[in-house]
Amino acid sequence: MHIEQLKLTNYRNYETLDITFDDKINVIIGENAQGKTNLMEAIYVLSFTRSHRTMREKELIRWDSDYATIEGRITKRNQSIPLQISISSKGKKAKVNHLEQHRLSDYIGAVNVVMFAPEDLTIVKGAPQIRRRFMDMELGQIQPTYIYHLSQYQKILKQRNHLLKQLQRMSGADETMLDVLTDQLVEHASFLLERRFVYLDLLRKWAGPIHEGISRNLENLDIQYNATIKVSEEADKEKITTIYQDSFKDVRKKEIERGTTLIGPHRDDLVFFVNGKDVQTYGSQGQQRTTALSIKLAEIELIYQEVGEYPILLLDDVLSELDDYRQSHLLNTIQGKVQTFVSTTNVDGIHHETLKNAELFYIHQGVATKTNTEES
Repeated sequence: MHIEQLKLTNYRNYETLDITFDDKINVIIGENAQGKTNLMEAIYVLSFTRSHRTMREKELIRWDSDYATIEGRITKRNQSIPLQISISSKGKKAKVNHLEQHRLSDYIGAVNVVMFAPEDLTIVKGAPQIRRRFMDMELGQIQPTYIYHLSQYQKILKQRNHLLKQLQRMSGADETMLDVLTDQLVEHASFLLERRFVYLDLLRKWAGPIHEGISRNLENLDIQYNATIKVSEEADKEKITTIYQDSFKDVRKKEIERGTTLIGPHRDDLVFFVNGKDVQTYGSQGQQRTTALSIKLAEIELIYQEVGEYPILLLDDVLSELDDYRQSHLLNTIQGKVQTFVSTTNVDGIHHETLKNAELFYIHQGVATKTNTEES
């Protein structure tokens, strides 16, 4: 899987852009605030229909413009497929092969992307919502129905929290609607949790050996799911549903007192252990970075296993955050099998073997210029 061509109209600081890419390594070079990350973000949005940097979609539209479009031509299973995302004040529209998709969840998965950016180092040491978002985004692109259940869960959760706040203020009020919303929430929560357990099992399978290799067989990595209910990872959806139903009964009084939903996938977390110790609390910075790198490399293999093709890899200003050994390990692992985009302010810090066959693009004030490696 790779992206052949990208066209941008009124996207961020790009008025127009029409660019073709190498199917192996593409290096995006430019000073800060020139558009490097905007270009990487556009490829990400083409995959996920949303940005990894902002929830405010109007920020994606160029100043003084009413709309933005991202068009990409991808090669997938030896077929060339046009994709398009349109963004305006009326919302987003997504097209595959010129056909508009009725739901964004029907579109996601059309092209698979793995991004590794400096902020991804916080997957290990950051807040729980970062790890939940990581799971949701990666699961969504290999199983689009997950996105549907997630959006339904979030919608019902919002309604339920609103109702709990009302019940908090009105002692003795009728709680019938709370029963209805709880049953609806449990239906989607059970699906999400069961899918997360399956995903985590696959992630462990790939991340463990990769981490061992990067650490020169000195460390072993384990990942555990920290749920808000007492449930085994081996539990099926039916069992998870029963446990959720019982658990919501147990916390009902407390939820009304606090005016918020206290259990569910929206409060769960992942915990990473290196040699049996919680790496977030006790790990060195090097161990935390190795863990983050192992997870990202595991994602690539996991998607290949599930989809049958390697995803596109975006390395957005991340190589400078890794030491030479981890940088070399990353580039050696993906070389030749994954279409990769590397953004950087200069090429000095990039492994020369990778650079030798790369396509170079210089970005200046929203204009991209392709330069042959021999000329650089």
